[in-house]
Amino acid sequence: MTETAIEAAALGRKFGRHRKVALDDCSFRLPAGRVCAVVGPNGAGKSTLLSLAAGLLRPTDGTITILGTTPAAARERLAYVAQDKPLHPQLTVADTLRLGRELNPRRWDARVAERIVAEGDLTADAKIRTLSGGQRTRVALALALGKRPELLLLDEPMADLDPLARHQLMAALMADAAEHGTTVVMSSHVVAELDGACDHLLLLGAGRIRLAGPLDDLLAAHRLVTGRADDSLDPHTVVESRTTGRQLTALVRPDGPLGDGWQTTAPTLEELVLAHLRAPEAPALRLDSAREAAV
Repeated sequence: MTETAIEAAALGRKFGRHRKVALDDCSFRLPAGRVCAVVGPNGAGKSTLLSLAAGLLRPTDGTITILGTTPAAARERLAYVAQDKPLHPQLTVADTLRLGRELNPRRWDARVAERIVAEGDLTADAKIRTLSGGQRTRVALALALGKRPELLLLDEPMADLDPLARHQLMAALMADAAEHGTTVVMSSHVVAELDGACDHLLLLGAGRIRLAGPLDDLLAAHRLVTGRADDSLDPHTVVESRTTGRQLTALVRPDGPLGDGWQTTAPTLEELVLAHLRAPEAPALRLDSAREAAV
């Protein structure tokens, strides 16, 4: 198993005749064994990035390396669950798992695939076309985990699930990743459900990297501060600030000690992400030791 799961250097992807930019000059490095949250608004490039990592798209600029090789060469070692959970509608649940086993004869883990299905109270002879969105999600995740991948790519995997099912499947995913050292990359709009599950963060905005690195390091690089509205925050980098009456609240990247007049607390993941989303002009921060592409 390689030390790096994904590495991108000046990665870009454009679409269509007018070359619409989906990703632009993205460089980052994700170490193997991490659980990485990919967050950002709609249109930020999350699905495009995961499709590039899965080898379903090719870059128009830069490079992306998966498990030390190309996405195509790494395909047997990764699993990808897309937003629309594409499955063969005419097959039964049992047929679908059998197909997964036949397509992955060397790595298939029937025990974990059958457990994920069984925990959803799915009958083996149920046709895929008769299943709800949440049930199809469970079958798709069973296929992905049954493949026993080194890298698991999940694009909004929990969107079709109710809160209880989301909690149960998230716990199953995290337990499986911890047991087998699987690298998990998961995009989601529900930032709160990623808190406590992920140890690495990739925040995208307008196709560019806004934040990248170990979550604890990114949180430690920021502080939520509260003080008088007329107090100065120089020379610190202000990501976002809001004034209510005479009080100012801001998320900052401290450049040295903060003055005695400021009350400071550590931000949560949700506070960090939302502040950066509300302030797209804030300087990017990358703490992941990615190598830049050679010029």
